[in-house]
Amino acid sequence: MNLSANQLKALINTKLSHHFGLSPEDSDDEHVYKAVVLVVRDMLLDARHKFSEEMLRKNGKRVYYLCMEFLMGRSLRNNLYNLGIEKVVAKVLPEYHTTIAKIYDMEPDAGLGNGGLGRLAACFLDGLATEGYFGMGYCLKYEYGIFEQKIVDGWQTELPEFWLPGGETWMIAHREDALDIKFGGRVQESWNDGYHSVEHVDYQVIKAVPYDMMCAGLDGKGVSTLRLWSAECREFDMKSFNEGDYLRSIEENAMAQMLTKVLYPGDNHMEGKSLRLSQQYFLVSSSIQDIVKRHLRHYRTLENFADVVSIHINDTHPALAIPEFMRVLMDECGYEWDKAWATTTKVMAYTNHTVMQEALECWGLELFSSRLPRIFQIVCEINRRFCEEMNSRSNGDYDKVHRMSIINDGFVKMANLCIAGSHSVNGVSALHSEIIKQSVFSDFYSLTPDKFTNVTNGIAHRRWLCQSNPRLTSLISGLIGDKFVKDAFELQGLTAYRDDDRVLSDLAGVKRENKVDLSNYIAKKNGIMVDPDSLFDVQVKRLHEYKRQHLNALHILAQYQWILDNPNAPFVPKTYIFGAKAASGYFMAKQIIRFICSLADVINNDKRIEGKLKVVFLENYRVTVAEMLMPASEISEQISLAGTEASGTGNMKFMLNGAVTLGTEDGANVEIHEAVGDDNIFIFGMSTPEAKLLKQNYQPSVYYNNNPVLRRAIDALGHGFKGHQFGDIANNLLTSDPYMVMADFADYCRAEDAASAAYTDKLRWNSMSLVNIANSGIFSADRAINDYAGKIWHATALPAMKTGKK
Repeated sequence: MNLSANQLKALINTKLSHHFGLSPEDSDDEHVYKAVVLVVRDMLLDARHKFSEEMLRKNGKRVYYLCMEFLMGRSLRNNLYNLGIEKVVAKVLPEYHTTIAKIYDMEPDAGLGNGGLGRLAACFLDGLATEGYFGMGYCLKYEYGIFEQKIVDGWQTELPEFWLPGGETWMIAHREDALDIKFGGRVQESWNDGYHSVEHVDYQVIKAVPYDMMCAGLDGKGVSTLRLWSAECREFDMKSFNEGDYLRSIEENAMAQMLTKVLYPGDNHMEGKSLRLSQQYFLVSSSIQDIVKRHLRHYRTLENFADVVSIHINDTHPALAIPEFMRVLMDECGYEWDKAWATTTKVMAYTNHTVMQEALECWGLELFSSRLPRIFQIVCEINRRFCEEMNSRSNGDYDKVHRMSIINDGFVKMANLCIAGSHSVNGVSALHSEIIKQSVFSDFYSLTPDKFTNVTNGIAHRRWLCQSNPRLTSLISGLIGDKFVKDAFELQGLTAYRDDDRVLSDLAGVKRENKVDLSNYIAKKNGIMVDPDSLFDVQVKRLHEYKRQHLNALHILAQYQWILDNPNAPFVPKTYIFGAKAASGYFMAKQIIRFICSLADVINNDKRIEGKLKVVFLENYRVTVAEMLMPASEISEQISLAGTEASGTGNMKFMLNGAVTLGTEDGANVEIHEAVGDDNIFIFGMSTPEAKLLKQNYQPSVYYNNNPVLRRAIDALGHGFKGHQFGDIANNLLTSDPYMVMADFADYCRAEDAASAAYTDKLRWNSMSLVNIANSGIFSADRAINDYAGKIWHATALPAMKTGKK
């Protein structure tokens, strides 16, 4: 986009004057930040309108992506970069007595996500726009995000995440598009002249108000929209207010607004379960109604709906989109069942994100039927017909059909609903897709194999390399040009320099400068001085036992004990860095955080090992912190038990920035291993089949008894640190150890030792780093989006905008 400095100043001055009544001289950093956002927002609106008109003119397919979270991070830098106006904005801002860095820091991370699921969805908005597909995301406008993490005496405390005061500037309210969402009540059925009719009565109505924020693709020609729904009460209780019952008059509105207060409220009680189910229906009902309205506004008919619309269900949270679309087609548009079901199954597609049965969502029948009576009716009928069809296909295999049933053992099984109602089901890595076919959904695969496919996850490489790591980007551009900005596969050109000492030295220099920046951040935020010449070994991801942060911490404990025993032995100095949030009701995860923080307190204050070992836990880990951390990282810890991680995306961001993976053959690690070869990755642990076989007769105490290093670490864990006891973690590992930490411990230690040894050979290490960067293009979101478009959505991009390879 061509924009001169004078044009930009005129636009900013107009926003300052019209929106805030201020001259440039009277404006502070916050006003300037908001004025710049408003200028960018107008540009995005104009580009989106042109993009939409062109797509409609060519009768192109629209992709609607439903997800409970979109981990957007900050939007300003991403949009300025993709619009191509970052440099001119940086040039102009000093005239407003500020800098682009200060303006960037005015923006909070958007509180719309938690982990990899939400970050994937955010990357896909960028990929859709860049590759020329008309994409629109749907989510909820969470007032307080998931939570702001505060570590108090090692314990995670959750605080509200106040992100809207700075983040809401990006949003455009569309109250004219508000929709009514119905909860509770009952369904009255009747037959008239052979026609069956239903009426939903005595329901509670909550108003869904949409807010739009936009994401530019590269060059700003394509723009994706994220529509966020906010819950409001439809009416104010004036009667109670006039009678002096003020609390009652606002009670209904407060209860309605509760739906969009917090992402993933605690559900270890019935009220939390009800709130989560209500959130999910609120999202899909508002989104499906909106999608249908948009279609009818342009085409005036639903007969071509499946030809020009694809609706994607990202994980099971939006599964109710299937019965809700059926409800709209039948109850509001007059479709009969077979026609409605044919349309539904043609437009719906489902991405699965877990291989663990216990993580697949289920809802109790009593809660589901009372909260969503009409949807429950439709689900029951879907299930009846589906079971009849599967019974016929399986030649009466009752047990198989029972396992596939949507309603089973007193629960509504959301993954089964997704598979029954979608034309496509995909995993998110090659290994994951095989596991769901052969294990998790093997019954479905045996009867409907054509539904199943794989699309390996991808990341927005422009954000995670070009924006987050400008030093590395500059080095790469000097070597191979800048075509990789559009097409990440061009990074393969770096392989020509894998043995070039000068290039490898320059790469090491870039990494060290990034490590100095991170060290300064750690000193400021944590009060810990870390050595930028030490090996930065990093594990950052959602805290869950299957991700095995406690395996990492247990090894650090054993390493600490070894150093104390061998004070004069050679040792590669290391800085271990963690970042993670635990679900508010997940006690064991919170206890693991306390273990890490307590261990860090002991190690960091022990003068006997000074200069050898440091441990850092980064509080309130989020996208903005990740953008500083990834470029400085040297080891990427991806250590989940093989067969438990669907894919991961953090592993791809680390790889893109030159970190070397230390991990199991799990998720996308398998494909990273294939891409870089045996010499450029550190693999340890059991394979998926080995772990599955051992699980049948697993006795973790055997490893405790036979490994003195492990035994000593577990004993120390049981005794605790700094007055905190961790016997519950130790007992869990000794008795059940569900994710087989004990079995993989010895080989994990071997891999850590191998990585330390490799690090002493700087040229070899830097060559490994370069090979990882060079082979990371396959994990771009652009490639993933093209895979979805070709395999699942059957969508065609606008030819002039297509950039990446398939």
